[in-house]
Amino acid sequence: MPFSKHPNEIKINPTQGGKAAIERLVEAYGFTTRQALADHLDVSKSTLANRYMRDTFPADWIIQCALETGIFLNWLTFRQGVKQSSKTSTTEELAQFSFNAGKMIEDGSCVFDTSFLPTNLSSPIVVGDGRTIYICDRKFTEVLDGHLLINVDGSYSVSLITRLPKGMIKIPTAKNSFECAFSDIEVIVSIRSTTVSYLFNKRI
Repeated sequence: MPFSKHPNEIKINPTQGGKAAIERLVEAYGFTTRQALADHLDVSKSTLANRYMRDTFPADWIIQCALETGIFLNWLTFRQGVKQSSKTSTTEELAQFSFNAGKMIEDGSCVFDTSFLPTNLSSPIVVGDGRTIYICDRKFTEVLDGHLLINVDGSYSVSLITRLPKGMIKIPTAKNSFECAFSDIEVIVSIRSTTVSYLFNKRI
């Protein structure tokens, strides 16, 4: 797949940042004291105090808190970004991708009211191209005429595909159009609908 696996490299120093991280844990759980945090984590007061004074980063407690509270690891680790997802029973948060020099890169996520999403999405993502937003499905069984996100010789784009006889297709470009065999392209995702950027809530 063309999606970047590691768009941002993160380095965590295990010997620093412990005090601030423990204070964030207290806040995340809604406690008022570090003693309450120690009781919840089932560790002794001295164990927690030792990590706090040594500024040892509590990676294990951070992971536990994220799993228990749903608060984002990025916030618990660095106090960066939003604290918690705004996703509710009436919203859906989708991973977003965008184009960069003909490649697909991960570009945060966005939250949609589910009433705006097409039905029967199996593996939805959002692809942004300028102010145009494509709601796509990574799982599809049939390729019909219409707009598709395709890979042609390593370059990814949204194109209008017209099926022709004998396994051929027609693809328009900015100046003209060309024909090629369907087997010459790779269909990345099926585009289910389009919208514009100001209609959704983007997250980073």
